Amino acid sequence: MATEAVNADTNATDEATSDATADADADEAVDADGTSGTSGTDARADEAATEADAVTGPEADTGSVTAEAISDDAAGRTEDSQREPGDEPGDEPLGGPRDEPADATADATTDKAPREDRDEAEDRDESADPDGERPAPDQATAVFRALPPHVDQPTTTLKLGDRDTRNPAPGAGTDSPAGGGVGSGRASGAPTDAATSRTPASAPVEREQERTSKFVALKPLDEPSTPRRPAPKPSWAADAAAAPVPGARTAGPAETSALPTASPERTTQQPLPPRPPLDLLAELTNTPPPRETPLRTAARRVKIWTPLVLLLVIVFAVAQFLRPLPEPSLVLTAKSTYAFQGEDIALPWPEEGQGWMDVNGVGTMDEFGEQKPVPIGSVAKAMTAYVILKEHPLKPGADGASIPVDAKAEQEGGLDAEGESTLNTLKEGDKISQKDAIAAIMIPSANNIARLLARWDSSEKEFVEKMNQAAKDLGMKNTTYTDPSGLKETTVSSAEDQVKLGNALVRMKALTDITRLPVWTDQTGKEWHNYNRLVPYDNAIGIKTGSTTKAGGNLLFAATKEVGGETAIVVGAVLGQHKPPIIDTVNAVSKTAVIAAQDAVKASTVLKKGAVVGHVDDGLGIRTPVVVTKDVSAVGFAGHTVKLELTGDGGELAHQAAAGTRVGTLTVGDGKGGAIEVPVALQDAKSEPGLGTKLTRVG
Repeated sequence: MATEAVNADTNATDEATSDATADADADEAVDADGTSGTSGTDARADEAATEADAVTGPEADTGSVTAEAISDDAAGRTEDSQREPGDEPGDEPLGGPRDEPADATADATTDKAPREDRDEAEDRDESADPDGERPAPDQATAVFRALPPHVDQPTTTLKLGDRDTRNPAPGAGTDSPAGGGVGSGRASGAPTDAATSRTPASAPVEREQERTSKFVALKPLDEPSTPRRPAPKPSWAADAAAAPVPGARTAGPAETSALPTASPERTTQQPLPPRPPLDLLAELTNTPPPRETPLRTAARRVKIWTPLVLLLVIVFAVAQFLRPLPEPSLVLTAKSTYAFQGEDIALPWPEEGQGWMDVNGVGTMDEFGEQKPVPIGSVAKAMTAYVILKEHPLKPGADGASIPVDAKAEQEGGLDAEGESTLNTLKEGDKISQKDAIAAIMIPSANNIARLLARWDSSEKEFVEKMNQAAKDLGMKNTTYTDPSGLKETTVSSAEDQVKLGNALVRMKALTDITRLPVWTDQTGKEWHNYNRLVPYDNAIGIKTGSTTKAGGNLLFAATKEVGGETAIVVGAVLGQHKPPIIDTVNAVSKTAVIAAQDAVKASTVLKKGAVVGHVDDGLGIRTPVVVTKDVSAVGFAGHTVKLELTGDGGELAHQAAAGTRVGTLTVGDGKGGAIEVPVALQDAKSEPGLGTKLTRVG
């Protein structure tokens, strides 16, 4: 009978082991649960065995009550402690003494199976008992020892040792299928039931929700972890763990070997979201933040934005103060034009040719004929003198540079025998001053000296190029020069263009001092008469005559007139006079025209001294008036309109100046050539803009 009970026990253990191997995942879950229950109820296992002995009596020795019943009783007591109120205990059968801890793990799995499986187990127990007797349901109440309260412990990760679970040591769980050794049905290398059954009884039972909880480390991960000291075990737990279980097999040395421990598993601390500044301040001061109200919100915004606004204002003020001031400008406020009363002037012109008459710096008085290019003869020497004086300036009364006479100049001087105008008193090796050379080409119209000046400056070809460039600069659109003397018929111009040149020549005093002479004496003492018969009469200042058979008689002339305290200069030109004697004819018609022009010129007071003609605008809204420093008399003629223009003196206007400081010039004219100029000055003192003006300026 005992042999049959043992065999039945062995068959039941094999069946539980094969079930656990077939379902690894379910076995691991049940194994963990059974381990917790077993480790938590070791102390009560003795009481369960004692109670089983009392119920079964002598049948415990023959194995009529199997190990599953003992394990069911221990697991049932554990389950009773975890049941909700209202569950009924006592459904599990009571058994005899248990043989191995693995049986307890298997029966824990059976306890969680459906009730039909438990009924089958009860049927097996009844078949094992031949008398069919079951313990009475009413038993004496056992005395249970109170368990200590559960204490939360830090989560640790346990690691297995280096034991090879696939090749266990001899004797480690190989004596019986129910022995619960290391290699009995564990494919994943987890701890065995035998090892688990020896867990100290003080370890708390973990619930399902506790095993799935996530813990956050309270210290930074970089701090070294210190192993926690194990909690002391109660004396009753130590006694219960040390007491042997009746009928249990003692584990071998390989099963009881210590496994290496592992340090607690580190968890990553999740950063907290930033908290509002007021909440942090309230936490530091242990004062709750004040309740948010519109007034507090407005006050907080004022406190935040006021310093920023003040900073921006300061930066803006500094930038405005250090920013450069705009440059002052001179603005004309008087009328920009002035018209002379009367009808337009009509001068007495000849019947042929062309002519033009200007008042220098005022405007054109009259003209006649078609202004087209025609040969001008020796009048071209006026441009020769202009280029020489521009390239080699000559002060009034000075002799200028000394020019050596070459062999060609001497040779060409003998062409006077052929009717050409020359200076035949110079020999090779002689020297002639720049002043005498200009007088030689402007009074006796010496062609050989004109060519000598060109060679002295550069060369005849290059000099002609300079003459044409000067004509272009003066706006002489109908003029072309082909030689320095004008002897060639290809040198052409118009009366209008020659007057433009004359307006430039009358501003060269060194030249007009020569051209107004009726007679010039050369360095040898020989006198040469001026071909311009207008001088010295009627304030004529000459300029240049020119005559050839094809060009006829031509004359560029100028004369002065004192009017209104100003000296007016009339400049005219008459071309193409072929009535013989041509030189006398052109002089005669030119004299008639110049006298009429002088009579037509008159002066009119446009502005009185001290009259406000404009102001200085500093660009910041401050305007200082400017006045003329003397009477402004416009020189003109009937029907003519002159322009008034206010300009600076070329320098920058100061932001601060005293009254009477000259700041510019008032120009009266038509914009063609020269004009009357009158200085203007500040009427009041001009002060630098103040701080307020600098800070509030725009632009």
